[in-house]
Amino acid sequence: MSSQKEQSARLGSEPIPALLKRLSIPAIAGMLAMSVYNLVDTIFISYAVGIDGVAAVTLAFPLMIVMMAVAGALGMGGASVISRRLGAGKEKEADHVFSNMMMLVVLIGVIGVIGSYTLLNPVLQLFGAGDTVMAMAYSYIFPITMGTIFFTFAFTTNAVIRAEGNARFAMITMIIPSVLNIILDPVFIIWLNMGVQGAAIATVISQASVTFMVLKYFISGKSSLHIRPVLMLPVWRIIKEVSIVGMPAFARQVAGSVMMIVINAMLIRYGGEFYVGVFGVVQRIAMITLMPMMGILQGMQPIVGYNFGARQFGRMSEAIKLSLKVVTLFSFLVFGAAMVIPDWLMRVFTQDQAVIDAGVDALRIIFAVAFVIGIQVISGGLYQALGKARPALILSMARQVLFLIPLVLILAPVIGVWGVWIAFPAADILAVLLSLYFLRRDRKLFFPPDAQAKKEENLQEKHA
Repeated sequence: MSSQKEQSARLGSEPIPALLKRLSIPAIAGMLAMSVYNLVDTIFISYAVGIDGVAAVTLAFPLMIVMMAVAGALGMGGASVISRRLGAGKEKEADHVFSNMMMLVVLIGVIGVIGSYTLLNPVLQLFGAGDTVMAMAYSYIFPITMGTIFFTFAFTTNAVIRAEGNARFAMITMIIPSVLNIILDPVFIIWLNMGVQGAAIATVISQASVTFMVLKYFISGKSSLHIRPVLMLPVWRIIKEVSIVGMPAFARQVAGSVMMIVINAMLIRYGGEFYVGVFGVVQRIAMITLMPMMGILQGMQPIVGYNFGARQFGRMSEAIKLSLKVVTLFSFLVFGAAMVIPDWLMRVFTQDQAVIDAGVDALRIIFAVAFVIGIQVISGGLYQALGKARPALILSMARQVLFLIPLVLILAPVIGVWGVWIAFPAADILAVLLSLYFLRRDRKLFFPPDAQAKKEENLQEKHA
């Protein structure tokens, strides 16, 4: 067996605790690195430009979320299909899926460039900010959308590399652009005095840098997969399967974008642009605290997908249970940090006492039930790993669309900015209850009878 195939085959043979650790730790490290560069962007903008600069980036962020949603749908959908093909021993079909994904990456990149010149101004005008913040938002998002192909390629291939079990290289492809971005931020933002536009240019250059490294990885034969030009011709069956499985990831990200638009609009109406800046800081803190749980999910998904394809249900069930335990622990740590040291978290980004005071209140309210969010993280990603698009879509949409947005629209007119903050824990409670319902309803899918029988057999042997 070649080393490339061996790394995929380990998904079906290596002990689950060691395997989850080997896949999750690099994923966590890579995602934390990406979060750090987002934090550094915010810190430099906050200190060099001011809270208006943070508000401008926050205002533009929904458009960036849409771009990441498309890449996430393609990457997560394709990764799920590929991991199940590899688990079933269908390497040629996995190559076909991957080659079609690369064709879609190029197409999305072209659409991003066209959209940069035709859609940005009309869309930003709908968001309702003042002229100064609007101008800064445009100068930030234009370079980002021009570099759509780099973002799409990076997000898509990272998911695929993890799907074949090479978590270490997936981590490297996240850390390198993050470190480069941190180095370039002061150059463009401060030394070249480009402000928020400098932050965007640094980000695009950083993502472009990793493109060539990843291309070399696939072309040189280090991967289990191969880009075959003849297989890049679009095949509707493959595109449909990848799209259906990836739709929950797309819906979750787009829902996040709509949520941001609604929240920004309510904050501007009932508090002003100042609170959009405060929310921008709080959102960055939320992103970095969620990264460990997202890393566990990313480590779990290829294990679940591969073993489901290989019909090794006992291993699949063990991975799910262990992942749920670990994310629950992280959830309690996030809750503790938000309750005990919110002022310290805010001071990382700003020394403006008014921003700190408002942010401390927001953090404590938004994270009031953070100890249950791990269940949300695992449940939607679990269904996606198994290719169960409908429940994955429902759970992906639940928090933002079914619960959070309606609660914000109801509470903000009644109690203003505090209504926006209170909507978050209320939505979390409702989303967790829905997740628990689905997990209980489908427990035989996740913990099938043969897996339970194997567990009882192992217990009997242990006590014998």
